[in-house]
Amino acid sequence: MNSPPNIILINCDDLGYGDLGCFGSDRHDTPRIDQLAAEGSRLTSFYAASPVCSPSRGAMLTGSYPPRIGFDDFDGLHVLFPGLPVGLHPDEHTLASVLKQAGYATQIVGKWHCGDQPPFLPTRHGFDHWLGLPYSNDMGRQAGGLSDDEQAAIRAAGYTLPPLPYPPLPLLADDAVIEAQPDQTMLTARYVDEALEFVRAHQDHPFFLYFAHMHVHLPLYVEQRFHQSSNNGPYGAAVHAIDWATGVLLDELSTLGLDANTVVMFTSDNGALCRPGEGSNAPLRGTKGSTHEGGMRVPMLIRWPEQIPAGVVNDELSSMLDLLPTVADWAGIELDPHRTIDGRSLNAVLRQQQSSPHQTFAYYNGSALEAVRNQQFKLRLVSGSGAAKVPALALYDLAADPGESTDVIADHPDVVAGLLAAADQYRQQLGDTLTGTVGTARRPIGRVAEPVTLTSYQPDHPYVIAEYDLPDRG
Repeated sequence: MNSPPNIILINCDDLGYGDLGCFGSDRHDTPRIDQLAAEGSRLTSFYAASPVCSPSRGAMLTGSYPPRIGFDDFDGLHVLFPGLPVGLHPDEHTLASVLKQAGYATQIVGKWHCGDQPPFLPTRHGFDHWLGLPYSNDMGRQAGGLSDDEQAAIRAAGYTLPPLPYPPLPLLADDAVIEAQPDQTMLTARYVDEALEFVRAHQDHPFFLYFAHMHVHLPLYVEQRFHQSSNNGPYGAAVHAIDWATGVLLDELSTLGLDANTVVMFTSDNGALCRPGEGSNAPLRGTKGSTHEGGMRVPMLIRWPEQIPAGVVNDELSSMLDLLPTVADWAGIELDPHRTIDGRSLNAVLRQQQSSPHQTFAYYNGSALEAVRNQQFKLRLVSGSGAAKVPALALYDLAADPGESTDVIADHPDVVAGLLAAADQYRQQLGDTLTGTVGTARRPIGRVAEPVTLTSYQPDHPYVIAEYDLPDRG
C-alpha cells in the first residue's frame, strides 16, 4: 500500500438484514451489491448502535454508544426532528473530522440526521461539502396528518409526539437551503451525480465519501425506471435504486483506476420497518425500533482488493462503533487517547488474523439498556414493548437460534452471570433508565439557545412539489 486508501461508506436507511440477495433475499435482485459481497467480506454479526436513525448515525460517526454522546434522548423524542435545539456536539470527533485532519477530502451526499442547527451541520463536523436532507424524507409537508391510531402508537412506544406539521422539506448544499420540497423521485440520481463529481475531482488525492441513502425510508418515492424491474412494489424499486447507485460508483472506481486503493463499505442504519410484503429482516426476529436482532443487526459488506480477502463470510462480533478506529487504522491516524470511544479496529479481524476485539455488545434503545450479547449468547433484560416494558431475563443462543425463538436461560447460569456483570459495567458508564442508573462517562449533546427551522411554510411559494401525496411515515 503506497498511500492511505480512499474510503467510501454507503449507509442505507431502514434496509433490512434480509433485503439483499447476498443476505438471502428472494424478493430483490441486487447484482451490484452482491458483486461487492463476492469481491469482499460479508459481515453477518454486524450491528447498528441503535434501532432508530439519529442515535445510530451519531454513534457510527463518533465510534461511541449513543448514550456516551448524549444521543439517547432528544428532549423527549427518539430521533431528531426539524428545529430542535439539540444535535451532535461540535467537540465530537467524527469519521470526517479525523480524516480531514489527516489530509483527506471529505464529502457527504444524502441524509444527515444529527441536528439541523448551524453548529450541528456536516460542514461543522469535518465534511468539506454536503448535498442532502438534514433529516428523514418524511419530515416535510405531507398529505394528511398523523391519525389517532398513529399518535396512540407513538405514545404507547414511550415516545413524545414530534412537533407537527413539519415545515417544507429542505435540500441543502453545504449550509444553504437550495430547494424546498424537492422531487424525491430524483434525489438518488442527484446524489449519484454529486458523488461522481467528487470522486473525479479527487482521484489523485485521498478522499472520504459518505453516501447516506434516502431509501428505503418511507415515503417511497422512486424513479419510474426502477419500478419496471421490481417484484416487490415501490419497496423493491427503492432497493433496485440503491443497487444501481452502488454499481455506478463501482464502475467509476474501475474506470478511474481507483479500485485497488479504495475501500467500499455498505451497510444500513437499522433494521427494516417490515410493513406487510415489503422489507425483510429474515431470519431475524424484530423490526426497526426493537432491540431484537432484526432491529439492530444489519448487513455489512467491505471490499478492499488485495487487502481484505474476497468472498469471505465473517461472523465475528462487530458494529458501526468500530468504523472510526478501523478507518483511522487504515489511514495511519492515531486517535486522541484522551477521548473515550467504544469501537475497536477491525483491521486484523477483516484480514482473518484475529477474532473480534469485543467481549460483549450492548443493545441500547434510547436510554434503556435492553440486552447484551457475547460472541454466542444474547441476554435480554426486558420483556414487552414500548411503555409496557418490564425487567425480565431471557437467554438466546444466537449461533444456533438467530431468530431468538428459544429461551435457554436455565441451561447456562454461568453465561447469564457473565452477561449480567457486563450489563452492570455498561450501566455504570452509560446509564440505564430501566434501573435508574446514571452513567458516569457520558458527554453532553450539543445545544443551542434559540433554534429555528431551516424552512418555513409559505402558502404562495412555488414549491416543486407543494405537498407530498403519500401519507406514509417511517
